[in-house]
Amino acid sequence: MAGHGSSWDSAPTSPLPAGPYLGDTGQPPGGPAGWAPPAGQRSAGPPGTGAQSRGRARRRHRWLARTAAVILGLILVGALSLGGLLLVIPSVGDAPARAQAMDRQHHAAYPGPAVPARFAASLVSTEDHRFYSEPGIDPFAIGRLAMGWIAGRPDQGGATLYQQLAKMLYTPGRSGIAVEAEQVGLGIKLDLAYPKWQILRMYADVAYFGHDYYGLGAASCGYFGVTPARLSWPQAAMLAGLVQAPTADDPIAHFAAARARESHVLGRLVATGHLSQAQAASFYRQPLDLVGGPPGACAAPSTP
Repeated sequence: MAGHGSSWDSAPTSPLPAGPYLGDTGQPPGGPAGWAPPAGQRSAGPPGTGAQSRGRARRRHRWLARTAAVILGLILVGALSLGGLLLVIPSVGDAPARAQAMDRQHHAAYPGPAVPARFAASLVSTEDHRFYSEPGIDPFAIGRLAMGWIAGRPDQGGATLYQQLAKMLYTPGRSGIAVEAEQVGLGIKLDLAYPKWQILRMYADVAYFGHDYYGLGAASCGYFGVTPARLSWPQAAMLAGLVQAPTADDPIAHFAAARARESHVLGRLVATGHLSQAQAASFYRQPLDLVGGPPGACAAPSTP
């Protein structure tokens, strides 16, 4: 390997036949026979190797420092913005009154029946699987939402149940990034003001399930002829799947779409550990017993 310095060039050589193991110089690996680099150079690599490594390390450290500073800055700006948002958005102390007014408008009972465990598990698994641990917002979903707006693909989904409830109670019919930011703040306030069970109950009371059924009690009775407490797993899964697209997935008008959505919800119940794969497959094969009757024949409101 020529090019290591003048001491190599001036040393006596013992040429060997050139070969692939020697390169083009005819010198053995490590230099000619009997030659050794000066003592101060024996541990050194090729010229400039140490300086280049130190330069790369310094550049990497600078890049990491700048990245950390940007991330910390974004966190600080986000925290300040969220704090300001919470100051300007309205209180949520009137949330139950708003839910009652909505139910009165739609001729639905308020408060509706208690939310049964099967429906609660189906809804949470599908719409907001971190519901029981998050503080009204899902940071991962907020990140996806922000990236979606930056990339020109808004409405990437991921709104928590708190934000969905805020949309139904406080911002119905409105859209845009400012409205979504308001829903984030309202979701945090809802989490601070009400226990989880009450959030689920208000949600179930005001959600639209398609086919002119408002509230879980009306939907359970109208679609299946039973109160919410008597819903089977496949029935609960189908109702939980309706809240995202109640008209498009209406099982009376669009049975195939509703069944596909039911299958998705059962899959989410498997993913979150509520059902085994065998149980989900068995439940999907069970009859749904759709009736499509009036919404109030079997749904009696519970005691407040």
